[in-house]
Amino acid sequence: MEKPCVLARKFGNQEAVYSCLSSLVEEHFTVIDLETIASQPEFNQKIQAILVWGCCSFLNRSLLQVLPNLKVVVSGGAGVNHLDIPLINSFGVKVCNTPNAVGNATADLAMGLMLASARNIIQGDSFSRCHEEGQDIDESHFGRDVSSKTLGIVGMGNIGYKVAKRALAFDMKIFYHNRRRRPVEEERMVGAEYCPVLEDLLAVSDYVVLLVNLSKASTHLIGRKQLSAMKSTATLINVSRGMVVDQEALVEALQNKTIQAAALDVTYPEPLPRDHPLLSLPNVIVLPHMGTHTLETSCHMIKQMMANVLAALAGETPPDEVIV
Repeated sequence: MEKPCVLARKFGNQEAVYSCLSSLVEEHFTVIDLETIASQPEFNQKIQAILVWGCCSFLNRSLLQVLPNLKVVVSGGAGVNHLDIPLINSFGVKVCNTPNAVGNATADLAMGLMLASARNIIQGDSFSRCHEEGQDIDESHFGRDVSSKTLGIVGMGNIGYKVAKRALAFDMKIFYHNRRRRPVEEERMVGAEYCPVLEDLLAVSDYVVLLVNLSKASTHLIGRKQLSAMKSTATLINVSRGMVVDQEALVEALQNKTIQAAALDVTYPEPLPRDHPLLSLPNVIVLPHMGTHTLETSCHMIKQMMANVLAALAGETPPDEVIV
């Protein structure tokens, strides 16, 4: 039986599924790339799904108009801010993501960034590689404890709750801010206390982890006012989306010692230009959006993407359909 056709960027290219994972897609589908449909428009009729990995600069009205049999767009990961969902839905096309595939890896990285920043792990590695003979570390390499400190979680969804579980093992006092309060029993299980006012959480936290979805309401959720509300000894950790933080305000806060440090998995743009001021600051860790960048999690994401496509093509409700 002929396999259904899906549209995706060429495996291994930018904004494309990694080559090492291609077999997980090709097991179920015939993959047609953008270059093929540009040169051979007769393939347009065959496309029933679009696979999105990373950003999605190619998905627009012009493309949707020439894919008459498209049924679903599936994006790897939890965030969908890169997709114009109302536009896609207006063509009768469903949108899906893979929110349940990314939680553990992202929570692990949040804790890793917290520890790396607090304990100066990157600086310690650099010292070991570059020290002068006979030189030893001095007080400038002092870090900060994580155990028994106060953690503020902004965005207590699935990933935020996983971070809280990990923080509990460090005997941290946990506060969280969320659009909706979690059930009391769930709070009790991780020892978390709800803060309805964001600034109240910021004022008491030694470490603040951002885990909100990007929306109009959360764009620059952390700006000058919020950074000023934080402790001067606090560290800001962002594993959500770069635009959640006003980067200009963050640079000022770090330069002026309004806060002690920042550890960022996400920025805008990604990656940052090499001359961006954040990259020149010694109290900042910047990663190239690696929250889900493990082999196991990437495989899980692809398998969940396939499950969503297969359900949509079978006329069933996909398990991870995004409703707006």
